[in-house]
Amino acid sequence: VFPGKANCPYYAKAEHLADYLQATLPSFKVHKITQHPDKWEQWLHDICETNGWEHRQSPIIWRELLDRGGKGQLLGGLNDFLEYAQQYYGITSMMLSEEMLNIAEENLQAYLEIVKEDEELKSLIKPLQIWITSASAPICYQLIPLLANGEVFGMTTEISIHLLDTGQFKEVLCSIVMEAEDMAFPLLRSILEHTEIDEAFIEADVIIVLDDVLLNLEVQSLENYIREVSEICQLYAPLIEKNAKSEVRVISSGKTFANLKATLIMTYGPSIKPENIIAVATSWESAAKAMLARKLNMSTAGVKDVIVWGNTTGSNYIDLSHAKLYGYDSAIWGPANFQRPLLNMIYDREWIHSEFLSAQGSLHSRVSRCTGMLPAHAVATVLQYWYHGSPPGEIVSVGVLSEGQFCVPEGIIFSMPVRFQHGNWEVIKELEIDGTTQEVLGRLAHELTQEKLIALKEIKEIHPYGED
Repeated sequence: VFPGKANCPYYAKAEHLADYLQATLPSFKVHKITQHPDKWEQWLHDICETNGWEHRQSPIIWRELLDRGGKGQLLGGLNDFLEYAQQYYGITSMMLSEEMLNIAEENLQAYLEIVKEDEELKSLIKPLQIWITSASAPICYQLIPLLANGEVFGMTTEISIHLLDTGQFKEVLCSIVMEAEDMAFPLLRSILEHTEIDEAFIEADVIIVLDDVLLNLEVQSLENYIREVSEICQLYAPLIEKNAKSEVRVISSGKTFANLKATLIMTYGPSIKPENIIAVATSWESAAKAMLARKLNMSTAGVKDVIVWGNTTGSNYIDLSHAKLYGYDSAIWGPANFQRPLLNMIYDREWIHSEFLSAQGSLHSRVSRCTGMLPAHAVATVLQYWYHGSPPGEIVSVGVLSEGQFCVPEGIIFSMPVRFQHGNWEVIKELEIDGTTQEVLGRLAHELTQEKLIALKEIKEIHPYGED
């Protein structure tokens, strides 16, 4: 094995003799390791420390029996190798100093060209850079396999995952990294932990914001929690602008203030494209479909077009007026695309208002008890739709920037019905909503507007959730 500095004349003489021995002797094999002059000292230090060797110059030469394995036998530098070749094989090198210098210069140029070619090849297959904040949260643990199995970004797209959290969670992050590496996902190029905020979001293609505050209104007021969220977003937004790619996609999730986090990142990071910031509402949508399917004694996959309006992690409204059933077992049957209006099939309206839609009902309880699997699936599903499109004809609920659709005030992130196509989303504006729904949307929009005002410190004393 012949490592050395690319511009070292002694390395040039050693490898020249080694090439001759390899061409002459049938069982003599040569492995060269050329290092850039600026990186040589550190590389030499590391290899000597690993093997317990003492060596200070270029080249360093050792002997390995490849068919046996084990630690290599250090020979030394150029003079040691010349002596070795003379004693073992009766061969030496007659290369002159001028020729050594010329070859060393050629070696350096060749090395630089090879490095440049390698960088160009790597640039063609750069993996997607996925950053996850508050990565010690349980949802992150459940999310990583969904991102790495190829279904979200495609079976030919490699990804690199970056786990960001504070220093007190470094051990947790390292454990997650080790476990993910052990699973050997074919498309997971790398997974790294980060605890230094200055290096956050470098070259990010996707950022998943999971930061939460633990709400306990008996300890402090809602306004203080909102200001805490605002401080987090004030920290993240400039770093996203500075370090992430211009087309970065930001997904806000978690158990609290998902809409507000998305709104504030947009506010504090004005250069981030507004259409590239969304809040996930799919957890509510999925849980609602599961409850309805159980009530109707059918598969959850057959319940479609349930709409979640408003705050994806707070006050919202589950709209069933456009919901449809596929494959429902009734007196009327049809082909796979045959559908039935959901409200025509549920005759127990008291159940809808007491168990399903009420703030104290089973649906609210189911979502609030989620520990990771459901919200992780929600994030992965939205990302998959964003990159590859949502199922044709289906409605997806996502928190997006309001531009006045459905009379919702502009400038807040509000969950509404959308469809994903060609890497973008669009609000389904043609849906009709009745007066009762419109009134509810007005109340929900007011609450989200109040949250934003508190976060931006434009008002002092507001009770955003009022009396209901």
